[in-house]
This record gives sequence, C-alpha cells and structure tokens, in this order.
Amino acid sequence: MNKLLLFLLISTTFLQQDPGKIIARQGQVSFFSYTPVENIKAENNQVLSIIDLSDNKIAVQILMSAFIFEKALMREHFNESYIESDIYPKATFEGTIIDFDPTLEGEQTRIVKGNFTMHGATKELEIKIKIQKQRQKFMVSGSFEAEVQDYNIKIPPLLKGNIAKIISVDFKFEYEAYES
Repeated sequence: MNKLLLFLLISTTFLQQDPGKIIARQGQVSFFSYTPVENIKAENNQVLSIIDLSDNKIAVQILMSAFIFEKALMREHFNESYIESDIYPKATFEGTIIDFDPTLEGEQTRIVKGNFTMHGATKELEIKIKIQKQRQKFMVSGSFEAEVQDYNIKIPPLLKGNIAKIISVDFKFEYEAYES
C-alpha cells in the first residue's frame, strides 16, 4: 500500500509537467450487499484515481471511513468491526487498462487487470470497464464482485445471515488533465 501512496504523491507532483496523466479527485464507489434480513448499501465520493495515458497504468485509492450508509449503526459496524478502518484506512487498486487508446473519441469497452487491496489482503482482478471520452475528459465506469472471505473480513457466526458472502461494487470516475 505504501508503494501506491508514493506513486500517487509522485504522480500528483509530476502531473503539472506531464499532460499524459489524468486525475479523478472525487470518484464514486458504492457497494451493495443483499440478504433476506437486510440490504446494505454505501456510497463513497472521496476516491482518488490517476491514469498514465502513456502506458495505461491506473491507480485508485479509496478512503474506507468515507463510506456513507443509510443507518449510522451500519457505518459504525463497517468501520469498527469488519473493515477496521483505523488499522486499514484505505483500499487500493493498481493495474493496467488493456488495449486502451486514449486518442479515440466516444466509447470503448476494455478490461483492466490489476491488484485490489483491502483490509490487508490483495486479490488479482480483471474488470470490464466502459470508457467514454469527450473533449479531453474521460468517464470510466464499471462493476465487480468482491468475496468477503478473500479479504480476511471476519463475520461472527451469529451475523452471517446479515451480510452477503459476495458484495457488488460499482464505480464511476471522471478524469481530466491535472491543473495546478
């Protein structure tokens, strides 16, 4: 995770000199957990992402404590009992967008391959994304499923029915050239 933070800091510093990098300062990530007992939905608008257009590398950083829930108690349980955001404050993704051509206007559907790290565990992912380019702005959106057990998130046996084993995650980023 320290490698990604260093990458983001260095990238932000050099973005002023390199128009080949684009940034999304307020990306959106949401997740949904369906169970017969209660649905859980949360949204986060404090997500930072950078794409290097010269090699199609992408980095994403999600502040875990910034997820907003319908109920305050859900947020408390998420941060204190499951994600342990005081110990694991961020989730990250580092990867490459395969066959992405940033010069094309309009829409492209591509695969992004990389490593998603959350709660101290890393899993390799391949995610289908939609990229929409209009006048030097890029909209990137997609979704994937995260299995709770893959990220070492412990759910007490008494509460297993309250949380889905597979969580649906949606994301949307609007990128533009960095300007100081």
